[in-house]
Amino acid sequence: MKKAIFTLAIGDNPMYKAALESFQAYADKVGADLVVSEELHYPLNIDNKNYDASPAWSEKLYMAELLKEYDRVLYIDADMIIAPWAENIFERYNALDTIYMFNEGAIKDRTEHAEKISSILGQVDWPSENGKTVYFNSGMILASKESNLFTNASAQEMQKICNEVKFYDQTYINYLIFREKINYVCIDKAFNRMPLLGQDGYKEASFIHYAGRGYREKIPMRELKFIIDYCDFFSDTLSEQASIEYKQQAWHWYMLKQHRKTKIPIGMLSAVFGLFYPQHKY
Repeated sequence: MKKAIFTLAIGDNPMYKAALESFQAYADKVGADLVVSEELHYPLNIDNKNYDASPAWSEKLYMAELLKEYDRVLYIDADMIIAPWAENIFERYNALDTIYMFNEGAIKDRTEHAEKISSILGQVDWPSENGKTVYFNSGMILASKESNLFTNASAQEMQKICNEVKFYDQTYINYLIFREKINYVCIDKAFNRMPLLGQDGYKEASFIHYAGRGYREKIPMRELKFIIDYCDFFSDTLSEQASIEYKQQAWHWYMLKQHRKTKIPIGMLSAVFGLFYPQHKY
């Protein structure tokens, strides 16, 4: 059976580089190819600033093309780390006619998004469990040819909703599952461990998702925390020099963001912020 791990990584964010290293290690372990989109195949016109939507989110539709070549495709957001101890998800969830995702609707009410997309693309029988709207997080999707998730998907439909519906890609994928009456199973949280589940125990998960603000706690930026955790998780295989370089890149990324806000020279910003966060300055 031919398997792929698929992600989108555009730009030089050091978080993406570390994520891809963890994805490649996992791909090697489970016998999958790593496929990385570095350009967009489905450009959308997004002009609603209220939702902070990205045209890059449409790239999840590319799974349809990959499923012509591969039997199973695992999509993973590039703000995730796959831990070196991660369980083999392909073996854990092996029904080929089923979509596997994490139901964040059990924790966060997403009824508003379900109702909005239905008002635009047509009503569907949107399910609920324990009185809560089923709504899957699309940061991790495990699909097979037989599931037919993307058979009737289109960038044109995404364009209709991308300026009207929050989390347009995620909401659209949920909508497809229910419109096309596709079998689905909610995965264990260990395969999409998100901050909305809290801080406790997140480092024990297989797939750790740094969505939103991530697990930053008192650390000023999620990219810094991401790299700190990555270097910790892979300390057995990552050289000390490589770890330092990752942390230097993450600190520089933080300084670039501050520079764009303030226009103050990066050297001066680094000196000032280094006084407040000396343990994170490299």
